[in-house]
Amino acid sequence: MPFKKMLFLLVVVLALVVPALSQSLLRVETDAQKAERMKWWTEARFGMFIHWGLYALPARHEWVKNYEHITDEEYQKYFEVYNPDLFNPKEWARMARNAGMKYFVITAKHHEGFCLWDSKFTDYKSTKTPYGKDLLKQVVQAFREEGLKVGFYYSLLDWHHPEYTVDRNHPMYNNEEFRKKAGTRDMQKYREYLFNQVREILTEFGTIDCLFLDYSFPKGKDGKGRKDWDSEKLLNMVRELQPNIIVNDRLDLDDVPGGWDFKTPEQFIPREWITVNGKKVPWETCQTFSDSWGYYRDEEGWKSPQQLVALLVETVSKGGNLLLNVGPTSRGTFDERAKERLQEMGNWMKLHNRSIYGCTQAPPEFKAPDNSLLTYNPQTKRLYIHVLTWPLGNLFLNGFAGKIKYAQLLHDGSEVQFGKADRPFQNKLDTIGSETVILKLPVKKPGPVMPVIELILN
Repeated sequence: MPFKKMLFLLVVVLALVVPALSQSLLRVETDAQKAERMKWWTEARFGMFIHWGLYALPARHEWVKNYEHITDEEYQKYFEVYNPDLFNPKEWARMARNAGMKYFVITAKHHEGFCLWDSKFTDYKSTKTPYGKDLLKQVVQAFREEGLKVGFYYSLLDWHHPEYTVDRNHPMYNNEEFRKKAGTRDMQKYREYLFNQVREILTEFGTIDCLFLDYSFPKGKDGKGRKDWDSEKLLNMVRELQPNIIVNDRLDLDDVPGGWDFKTPEQFIPREWITVNGKKVPWETCQTFSDSWGYYRDEEGWKSPQQLVALLVETVSKGGNLLLNVGPTSRGTFDERAKERLQEMGNWMKLHNRSIYGCTQAPPEFKAPDNSLLTYNPQTKRLYIHVLTWPLGNLFLNGFAGKIKYAQLLHDGSEVQFGKADRPFQNKLDTIGSETVILKLPVKKPGPVMPVIELILN
């Protein structure tokens, strides 16, 4: 091939590739820079998720429009009577703070398309309902006043927008007549709406600390992914508007450098700290009190306070955050069952929060004793044993000899005596080596739903 032709082709390739690379690399940071930006988040460990929208009226799951294949015309009745007359965001914020939560994330818009703020780009919003006010603005102000960081959830999907193309998650996906009429929809017009609204929520409410974009489903038939959302361009806009914001991983940019800040396992806890290419990464599990995100009147699968505390502790023990969801009622109140559990978690956190805030996975040389979970604060160098099942008098810590300076129950600061076996002891049932430390505990379990032993290390 002639040199000039090769040079021409090289220029063409570079013209195509370099802009794409530069766009992807615009937001790449060093590990230290990212850690500093995310420091408040990784130290907070505990946040509140709030799923609230028109779906609170049918009270049958936030995907009720999809599950029951409800048309826009049928769903409109909820919009026409929406009036959360008991809504008190200051009460919400106090309950979150008292539960020990340090940040919150609220559904500015869920898949149904209804907006909690006075958006300039739609009439499908709270200010056009009988309630007539901007809900999001009130929530942000109230939670900020209680000292919580601000986070928005925004659905990439929109089952109400007239230009959103029908995909496999759309309520009318199996309705052939609807699909035929929707065949001329223009996804580019919806993308403009998407960009306009994301820009709006990131410019009209002051500093936004985290953004939860939800979600991509590129695989299989009739899915949507990065091309549908123009994800890289969207993320770059987000970071230009809010340079310090923390963004989740649901834009279908897993393989793009700088394409996400943290992983988001939903409704489960991974078996160990999440890694990508062998490297531990920030992660947050979002979880519900029951089995639904939105208010579900008749749902009974509620977790107990002990399960919820264990959920938080296990998450932190693997280096993660817990985003625990509340689904308010259509009148704007928290379900009494949610209130009770928030109070129980708050009671526990009031006495045990230093085993959570700023804590992470314990160093590998410390192995958790039976029926226990460990967390560790690398700044104070204190180790926390969360006892899931209270033992009968003694707790055996294998390999801890010479590593403990002092031990105490965290809830009341009472001393826990400990000692090392004078010599290896063995019988037919057990072996206690010389490196084992024995904590001498009261036979009766202390009052907290999950007692914690704080070890001050040498």
